Amino acid sequence: VGNGVGAKHGILFKTSEALEEAGKVEIIALDKTGTITKGVPEVKEIYVCDGSSKEEVLQIAYGLESKSEHPLARAVVSYAKKENVQQEELTEFKALVGSGVQGNLHGHSVHGGNEKLISTYATIAENVQTTVEKYQDEGKTPLFFEMDGKLKGVIFVADSLKEDSVEAISCMKAMGIEVVMLTGDNERTANAIGKQAKVSTVISSVLPDGKQAHIQQLQKKGKVMMVGDGINDAPALMSADIGMAIGAGTDVAIDSADVVLMHSSLMD
Repeated sequence: VGNGVGAKHGILFKTSEALEEAGKVEIIALDKTGTITKGVPEVKEIYVCDGSSKEEVLQIAYGLESKSEHPLARAVVSYAKKENVQQEELTEFKALVGSGVQGNLHGHSVHGGNEKLISTYATIAENVQTTVEKYQDEGKTPLFFEMDGKLKGVIFVADSLKEDSVEAISCMKAMGIEVVMLTGDNERTANAIGKQAKVSTVISSVLPDGKQAHIQQLQKKGKVMMVGDGINDAPALMSADIGMAIGAGTDVAIDSADVVLMHSSLMD
C-alpha cells in the first residue's frame, strides 16, 4: 500500500526495506548542484586583470570550457556564444579532476579552474583576492583563467536555489533531521549558499570521489540518507543507509538509488 501511494506521488521505492528504513533517517545529506539548486549555473560577473580585455578572458575560457563536461563550463560556453565570441582552436586539452582544465591556445599554455590550481601557475594579486572574496560571500563561484603564467581574469558563476528547497529543508529540520549540504564549492561560496538554503551543516570543497567518505563519516553519528542526481553521486548513494535519486538525474544515479523521486522537487 505504501509503495502504491508513493508511486501515485512520483516517489518510487525499489524495495519494502527502502520504505521502512526511510522513516528512520536521522541525517539527510543533500548534493548541492541539481538537488538544492536548479543545476543551471549562469555567468554573473567577469573580472578582468590589468593588461587583459574581457574578450581575451572569454576567448581563453571558451576554448578551454568548450571541451569540458562540467556544469560550470556549460555556463561559460553559453555566455560566450551569447556574446558572439570567436571560438579559438585549443590543443592538448586535459581535464584535471576536481580542480580545472588545461590546454594550448596558439602555442600559449592556458589553465582554467579553481584558485588552488591557478595559484600554482600565476600570482593572484591582493586586489583580485578582495574582489573574489566579496563575490564568494554572495554565493558566486570564481573560475580563474591564466595564460603563460599570468592571471588574465576571473569569471563568476552562480546557480539559483530551486523554488521549494528552503521550505523542504525547514520541513526536514522540523522533523528533527540534521540536513547536510555536500558541495565541491570552496568554503566561502558554500557557506553563503548554505545560509540561503538554511541547512544545518555545510561540507565544502568535496572532490567528486570524496562524497562517499563524507557519507561514511556521517554514518558514525546516525542513519544517513543521501540525495543526489549525478554520476559522481553514485558511490555515495550506494554507501548511504538510503540512497535517493532526484528524477532529472543521470541513469547511473537512478540505478544506484533505493528510492527515486520522479520530479526534481525536494518537497517530495
